[in-house]
Amino acid sequence: MKSQVLEVLSKVYGTKTSIENSTPCSGGSINEAQILRLSNQEKVFIKTHSSPPAGFFAKEAKGLEILRSAPAGPRIPKVLGLGPGNNPKFILLEFLEENQTNYFPSLGEKLAALHSVSNEFFGLDHDNFIGITPQINTQETNGIVFFRDHRIGFQQILARKNGLLPTDLDHKIDGIKKKLDDWFNLNNELPALLHGDLWSGNYFGGPNGEPCLFDPAVYFGFREADLAMMELFGTPPKSFFNSYIEVFPLNPEYNERRDLFNLYHLLNHLNLFGNSYLSSINRIANFYSP
Repeated sequence: MKSQVLEVLSKVYGTKTSIENSTPCSGGSINEAQILRLSNQEKVFIKTHSSPPAGFFAKEAKGLEILRSAPAGPRIPKVLGLGPGNNPKFILLEFLEENQTNYFPSLGEKLAALHSVSNEFFGLDHDNFIGITPQINTQETNGIVFFRDHRIGFQQILARKNGLLPTDLDHKIDGIKKKLDDWFNLNNELPALLHGDLWSGNYFGGPNGEPCLFDPAVYFGFREADLAMMELFGTPPKSFFNSYIEVFPLNPEYNERRDLFNLYHLLNHLNLFGNSYLSSINRIANFYSP
């Protein structure tokens, strides 16, 4: 693979480029990631997978470019290149140096700007991935139908096929899907451009303290889905929410809906990593069950 990386780098910089050293990065469970220092003293970020599903890195590149098109949104790393062939095994990205300054107020403002980008449909014109799980983006005019069938429903069926979903929990999720209209009082919400997998490992403060997003699972959906994911494994500071709300006020009762959105991600984690997530799914199912 090294020769392929060098070939892509030479195309990026227009001259023969070598790798002086590499530093492994942590933070993800799907791919291997490294920072490469090059002979021209530039740094680039590379993610690799020895056997990615078809279209895996190409879909990531497309998602990053969609996010980059949002006016006044967060900073998104540039895609420098993909591995060769029909199913690339690596993606090369602009390296962004992490800065520990307080970027959360700016993140709130810029995420609200991203969410202000809308579309006629919920979903996307192509499917992509959430982690390494296929993410179905079949376009729908009704956001509740989209979330019910292509988010909760798809992951539920996958967990059932994988033998990971106890029968009683499966039935509770069926009941929740039937009653989503009672919880999702979001009739005035337009489809919003979402990062789609916005846990704390997928954003940070960049070189100049600007908020940066990466590793997307892009689609158009209810914007509360991104906000809920940000609270799944920890909560951003109040300054983030204050800044977001100033630009794009939240609908009433967001806190009551939050865990419903995160049911999608917990089911995906169940499918990816196993039954350690069952207790969290059970807790949500018991709360929302009719």
